[in-house]
Amino acid sequence: MNNNSFWDRLPIVTKSLLVINFVCWLVDVILKNRAGIMLSGVLGLNYIFSPSFHFWQPLTYMFMHANFEHIFFNMFAVLMFAPALEQQWGSRRFLLYYLVTGVGAAIVQELVWFIFYGPSAAGAVTIGASGAVFGILLAFGLLFPDTKLFIFFIPIPIRARIFVIIYAVCELFLGVASFSGDNVAHFAHLGGMLFGYLLILLWRRKDKDKSDSGAGFGGWHYQDPV
Repeated sequence: MNNNSFWDRLPIVTKSLLVINFVCWLVDVILKNRAGIMLSGVLGLNYIFSPSFHFWQPLTYMFMHANFEHIFFNMFAVLMFAPALEQQWGSRRFLLYYLVTGVGAAIVQELVWFIFYGPSAAGAVTIGASGAVFGILLAFGLLFPDTKLFIFFIPIPIRARIFVIIYAVCELFLGVASFSGDNVAHFAHLGGMLFGYLLILLWRRKDKDKSDSGAGFGGWHYQDPV
């Protein structure tokens, strides 16, 4: 009889990401309330030509969050979708994917700032794991396209691939529309998806070249996650 708890059964990288993100958020809250230190200003992503930009920010920004709701919904998505990917890929490949999509989202956000805002973007800061989360959603939709998902306020299940397409279209529309007061880096979300898709294509090609026996990404088959 297996008495392991749900937490114990989580893959190591998924579990570590949840812990690290919540610890970073908690430390940020404590420093802000007790010492008036804005950690997100140092670790968040600043415009690359701003004096506040530092080389580590394209990596560290994805571990900072604005408030409890922000981190809760991002980590809820990690909890729901990341374990299936980590079990399918292995921990090392999943961690690489998570970091690449997060950094990729930062690159796209920097490009958007440069192209559309220029020097006026010097005061802008982006934080959050949403770019990596959208990369996770894309990968889940590709690996498990027929898995049925239930979305809030929609009484019928939606297949994962349809869900990902709808999300991407909505993000593109919101990004182009630039709704005022939105305060969401929509193009960064799409950047996470884009870099995730490119990395998956690269892995498919490399694994297919290594073996035609069904091993590796090239031989992955679509199935419901365990």
